[in-house]
This record gives sequence, structure tokens and C-alpha cells, in this order.
Amino acid sequence: MYRIDQQTNSIQKIEETTFKEIGASERNHLQEWIAKNPEVLCGEDESLLIIQKEFDGFNDTRERLDLLALDNHGNLVIIENKLDDSGRDVTWQGLKYVSYCASLTTEQILSIYDQFLGANESAEENVREFLGIDDGAELLLNDGDQRLVLIAHKFRKEVTSTVMWLLDKDIQIQCFKAVPYRYGNEALLQLEQIIPLPETQEYVISLQQKEKQEKAVSKRYSKGMHLMKDFWQTVKDELLERDFQLYESISAGEYFSLSKTEGWGKFAMCFGQKGFRVELYFNRDADKIWFDSMYQFKEELENTYPKTLVWQRLDDKKSSRLKHEMNYKVFKQQFQEMQGRPLGKWSEYEDWDVQRKWFCDNIIEFYNHVSPFWKKAQNQIK
Repeated sequence: MYRIDQQTNSIQKIEETTFKEIGASERNHLQEWIAKNPEVLCGEDESLLIIQKEFDGFNDTRERLDLLALDNHGNLVIIENKLDDSGRDVTWQGLKYVSYCASLTTEQILSIYDQFLGANESAEENVREFLGIDDGAELLLNDGDQRLVLIAHKFRKEVTSTVMWLLDKDIQIQCFKAVPYRYGNEALLQLEQIIPLPETQEYVISLQQKEKQEKAVSKRYSKGMHLMKDFWQTVKDELLERDFQLYESISAGEYFSLSKTEGWGKFAMCFGQKGFRVELYFNRDADKIWFDSMYQFKEELENTYPKTLVWQRLDDKKSSRLKHEMNYKVFKQQFQEMQGRPLGKWSEYEDWDVQRKWFCDNIIEFYNHVSPFWKKAQNQIK
């Protein structure tokens, strides 16, 4: 790492050091840094919610994992930290923790998170806000593959070799290299994903998903959730045919929404509790900074947007949103009047074209009107 000296138009080398030399410990420092800033482990359009530290709630063992988190799909992420040396057994240690956590139910996970939060916050409310799931909609956690994240200054060859083999066997595992630096009286930290390389991770994951589909039908498919993935793929295809590329890099998933992050918000298409909706959603807006920055353009935006906008500041939650929504009952009634028959069953793929058209029409219209004001709002905050 080098420091740029703009006055002399030169660079100065910043010396790498060790955690021991800067007086940092695994539990009190490295673990705390990551717990307070989990985004350092996240790629684009990804987020993590820390739900416990030093978790030891395993039967018949006193072992404890460093950090337990949820990803933005509701799956568990086990984070194991080491300092200057990964040691030989960190992979085996991490896999044990993953196996222990694999059977945790939604209720158990919420209980674990409740213990972490204390009495002042609700685990279920926080998780719903984090995942963007409405109150009343089913909350299903840990229903997919667990993920293991290993962090160390240096990884031994036996560790990296094992990790590469596990990746090939479709085990979700990442290695991050944590490098401390000393510059004068300051201590600096660089955290970099080394396995799999970020530029190849999406390709590796896509191959793994393809192999999964060829080998077996997942639990979610048995519950009909595969229909969501199929539906969102048809929405993506039609949007691309219309030359609307916002979701081109986003994979269609087995979820009730499809979203793309832009700055501190995300543009999403959702099956809500009461209706279809398109929205600009802020999931980290406890102080309502981003909502308020948009709200100043309310009159100007509503004068140009041809449909009804709903502004939800959600003062009692950490999230906020701006949305346009179509009530399910109204939608079905309009369909009945136009087609002379009831709307077809979702599970039988009937009338997907009508619902797909609603999402495509409305996200294009919503995004084209809202996005310019969102850019202005962010620039003002910066």
C-alpha cells in the first residue's frame, strides 16, 4: 500500500505490520471492527446483518463461533476470525459451526438475535426491515445454504487448498485477507477477498446454481417458490426487450421482490401483503436522512409522475420508502371487467403476462420519473 503525496507528485510506501505489533486482539478488536462494519465483507447489492457475537448455543459442546449474521436472502453467515495466522484447522472449525447452525429454525434465529439486541429493539422487526418483508408476510430464515467466511492476515496452504476443494463441491465459503498497516501514529486496515476472487465469484456461483438445478430439486421448489424465480426471469426478459437494463446484472431469485441498489436506496418490484408495488426503498434510514432528502422534491415529483405516490417515512422503523402500489383486489376486479373471467391461478402460470406487464410498465415509468430526483437528493447529502 502506498500513500499519494500530491504536493510532491510521488508515493510513499506504507509498511505492513502485524496485529500483534499494533496491540490488536481477535475478540476485542478484529471481531468488533467487523461487527460494527459488516459491509466490509459485502459485494455490490449485498448486505449483512450481525445477529450475535461469540455464539455458543450449541448442544453438547462449549465451542463458540465469532460472529453470526444474516445475508439479504435470510440465510445464515458464519464468520470466523483469526489474527496473524489462520492456523491449520480453521476450515474444519468453521465447517463444524456451519453444521451446528444448519438446523436452526426461524424462531431460534429470532431468539438468538433478541438476546443480542436486548429489550429495546425487536429482532423480528429488524429482520423484516433488513429483508424488506412486510408485516404479516411469511418470514422464513435459514431456508437455503449457509455461508462460511474466514478472515486472517495470512492463510496457510492447507487451508486455501481445502477451501478451493470445498468451493468446487458447492460449499459457500469465502476467505478475506486482513492486513494491518502502520503509518506514523496511525494504524490502518485493508480487508480484501482472496477466495473466490470477486471478479470470478459471480461466475462460480452461477455454475454452482446450474449444477444444483441439474442434480436435485431444492426445498424451496417443493414449496412452489421456484415460480417466483421463473416469474422474475420473465420480467427481466421483457424489460430487456424494452431496452430497460436496470436489472440486467441481477439474478432472478425465489423471493417476493426483485431489486437493484442505487446509492443508498434500491429500486424494487415487489409482491406486497396487499398488492403489487414498485418502490424506492431505504433499508438503513433510521435517522430518515434519505427519505427527507427525497421528500423535499415531493411537489415537483408528483407534478410529473402520472400516478399516485405513497410516502412512507416509517418513523418507528429503520427503513423508509417511496412507492406506487396496485391493490390485489382492484387488480383482479379490473381483470374480470376487461377479460370477462377471473384471473388465472398463479401456480398454473395463467395470466402471468398481465402481471408481468404491470411490473414492467410501472417500474420503467417509476424509475424514469424518480431516479433523477434521487440523484439530486443524494448529491445534496454528499
